[in-house]
Amino acid sequence: MPQSLSKNYIHLTFSTKYRKDSIRKEDLPEMFSYISAILKNIDCPSIIVGGITNHIHVLCVLNKNIALTKMVEEIKKSSSKWIKGKGIYYQWFAWQEGYGAFSVSQSKVDVVTRYIGGQEEHHKKISFEDELKIFLKEYGVEYNEQYL
Repeated sequence: MPQSLSKNYIHLTFSTKYRKDSIRKEDLPEMFSYISAILKNIDCPSIIVGGITNHIHVLCVLNKNIALTKMVEEIKKSSSKWIKGKGIYYQWFAWQEGYGAFSVSQSKVDVVTRYIGGQEEHHKKISFEDELKIFLKEYGVEYNEQYL
């Protein structure tokens, strides 16, 4: 084949350091927009970015020329620098080191989009940690409980 073609949807989730409620609720929409802009700049278009005050979810298309780890690094580095510029409240802001990234089939993009868009309601019923455990179990990912 004379060309390289791919379309890999990624559901990415990561939390604030120590899973603290570090992002003010009123700043979330701007954070989501900023992360979408980061993704656009690295040619990994976002479908949706959402979350709550202690974690973020992203559904995007991973560019075939960028490694997943580089994409995550760019999102975290750039968004952390940006939010620290929003004032003293964020002077100690940091993202947790790890992340969860899961492939999404084309047929499930709408389901994942609705799920990410409903994070505030969703987390009235379930914690981020329990949510992550469900993902890990569904995807058959082995993990060490102490690092969740």
